[in-house]
Amino acid sequence: MRADLSNKNRIVVKIGTSSLIYPNGAINLAGIDELAFVLAALQNQGKEIILVSSGAIGVGMNKLNLKERPVEIPQQQAVAAVGQSELMTIYNQRFQSYSQQTAQILLTRDIIEFPQSRQNVSNTLEQLLTMGIIPIINENDTVAVDELDHLTKFGDNDQLSAIVAQLTKAELLIMLSDIDGFYSANPLNDPEAVLYSEINEITPELLEQATGKGSPYGTGGMTSKLKAAQRILDLNSHMLLANGKQPKIIFDLLAGEPVGTHFYQRTEDEQ
Repeated sequence: MRADLSNKNRIVVKIGTSSLIYPNGAINLAGIDELAFVLAALQNQGKEIILVSSGAIGVGMNKLNLKERPVEIPQQQAVAAVGQSELMTIYNQRFQSYSQQTAQILLTRDIIEFPQSRQNVSNTLEQLLTMGIIPIINENDTVAVDELDHLTKFGDNDQLSAIVAQLTKAELLIMLSDIDGFYSANPLNDPEAVLYSEINEITPELLEQATGKGSPYGTGGMTSKLKAAQRILDLNSHMLLANGKQPKIIFDLLAGEPVGTHFYQRTEDEQ
């Protein structure tokens, strides 16, 4: 039995594109509805919830009936603009069915880097949380090119979620992906790959074991998730990586069930 994390009050949840979009490109409406139910339930328990959601380009591709992800940056940005609007419409509908108010925040790296704008974002998030509103955050793909198909500085949404956790002093980051946790090797290729139940330090060996992105719709991979985990460890906070196919897994994660991978620094008593 893993440590009970049900006492964590301020929680950032990151959902990847692979959990929002089926492999055939269709939108996973059932998954989005379940996510809204879970987060609204946690909010009703008095927790402060922030959602970092990918999916703008994936939803845009579905909306525009595109079978392949555009290559050119202006095309990707146009698809993201269509998709972000549609994604928020879906989120608003599903959260409203559980009487939960949401708000959209789109960020770019420069906003986080400049102290004044960073403080403005922090103030907005704090006010939304005070009002019991769940902020839904995504990178502003329509103007930011670093994340799309280029080397990143601000990073993909794995990095963004860790930065948001840092900015808001969150006690826990839950990262939902298309894999059950962090493995010793790619479980799709290696049947002997072992799932790590917990990781207390990001080592060069772990980085070597990480794989690249697996979904044609997303931008992150296991390397990105380890880098995000390093940010969380530096904050002496907690991060859980688990499969987002069924978002109700969040309840199990908070209850300390042995699912996914738990990233945290051990105390001297635990070592």
